Amino acid sequence: MRRLSNFMMGFVIGGLIGATVALLMSPSSGEELRLQIVDRAKQIQSEVQQAAAARRAELEQQLAALRAPRPRSE
Repeated sequence: MRRLSNFMMGFVIGGLIGATVALLMSPSSGEELRLQIVDRAKQIQSEVQQAAAARRAELEQQLAALRAPRPRSE
């Protein structure tokens, strides 16, 4: 589980760095570049929120399964 979270964190950070470098290296004007950065930041924020919501739902399901009463074995 820890490996997956480390991988996802690395993926997100790598994506942010890659997007920043790509935007900075593009032949756009300053205003266009700022708009692109804002748009990309909003897109990343949305993706992170969706991933967090999905992960939360998964963890809530696991918690519910752990809290569910277990049949007694005699």
